Amino acid sequence: MRRILPVAVLTFMLFTFSSFDVSAIERLEPSKSDLYFGEVLCLPDQENDHLSGDCMPLGPSSYKSRMANVGITFPLRPFSGKKPAPSLTYLDIGYGEVVTQNAPVYNSLEAAAKHNKKAILRKIDSPYSFISYTEEVYVDGKRFYMVEYGGYMTANDVSRIGAPSNFQGITFTTTPERQFGWILFPTQTKHTPNFDIDDYTGREVKRYEIVQIFDIAQIDDMNWYMIAPDEWIPEKYEYQRRIGRVIPNTTPPEGVENGRWIEVNLEQQTIAVYQNHELIFVTLIASGLEPFWTRPGLFQIYEKHETTPMRGSFEADRSDAYYLEDVPWTMYFDNARAIHGAYWHNKFGAVLSHGCVNLSVGDSHWVFDWAEAGDWVYVWDPSGKTPTDPAAYGDGGA
Repeated sequence: MRRILPVAVLTFMLFTFSSFDVSAIERLEPSKSDLYFGEVLCLPDQENDHLSGDCMPLGPSSYKSRMANVGITFPLRPFSGKKPAPSLTYLDIGYGEVVTQNAPVYNSLEAAAKHNKKAILRKIDSPYSFISYTEEVYVDGKRFYMVEYGGYMTANDVSRIGAPSNFQGITFTTTPERQFGWILFPTQTKHTPNFDIDDYTGREVKRYEIVQIFDIAQIDDMNWYMIAPDEWIPEKYEYQRRIGRVIPNTTPPEGVENGRWIEVNLEQQTIAVYQNHELIFVTLIASGLEPFWTRPGLFQIYEKHETTPMRGSFEADRSDAYYLEDVPWTMYFDNARAIHGAYWHNKFGAVLSHGCVNLSVGDSHWVFDWAEAGDWVYVWDPSGKTPTDPAAYGDGGA
């Protein structure tokens, strides 16, 4: 015998059922059927009863059905992805930013302590430079660094990097069912996908927080994403993208026939790793900043290095020159463009590089351990804004 409930006790139900969002029910706009009286109401755990006409699918039942249509069931299921081992973020090398133009590197600790100009091995003359060091020592209370590539530098010329970003992506055993993404800037959620209505929920999602995307609405050329029951965030706000979105796609790019590939999405600033036609890892990146775009196309990893130096410049006056020591977990795939760890910044999810695909140290370590020479790297821009003409590209860089 079917269980039915008179409309007269709806108020009692709203306070006794805990498996649905009461505040969301109160926000439902009434439909024509909501105006009927004297009918019986379907229980929230019997959404299909209305098919027989024995009850009305209103209130809690209607809300649960509406949420089910966008893949939300109660209680909410946890996200299936997991972070890789934290140990992948560890580096046994110290790093520092060179803060003095033409900073000298001396051939001995004694020469560095005395600032002996005759004992200078070389000078670091790039405006954007980072050194690696294996030891720090003190002489008369002053600190010096033994530089990885030989020689000593004074602490006056180097600002130590305490620790690289510990941001890490997500691993999967099976491809997730829906889209998801990382929040790029702290963002207030709204009850409706509309800037014109002041209905903020009071909840702020934090930077690098991962969220599932249950529904998408386009309002005035703006995409809005439902990241929780009746909680929406905009794709952009004040010209800033608010989310780095992942769209799982297990269909390999044309030309990939072995079921292994790395997808670089320039629009969303994400990288995804596929194996046996399943998504197994995804994270945020920082790709090439105009006019040093990361070139779209299908490439293969041709060289791997646990650490390697990088240097270069594109402007005639070398105003953009960079010098980077011991860049970790580097995988070259397109001339001088590589997937590698970036210990010098924490701006993943935004364009920043000279053409390389920057990952956090831990994420580059994970990809490096997985990748093999010859693996495919598919770079694309769904927005179509990145040039595809080969004439727009040089060799690229960090």
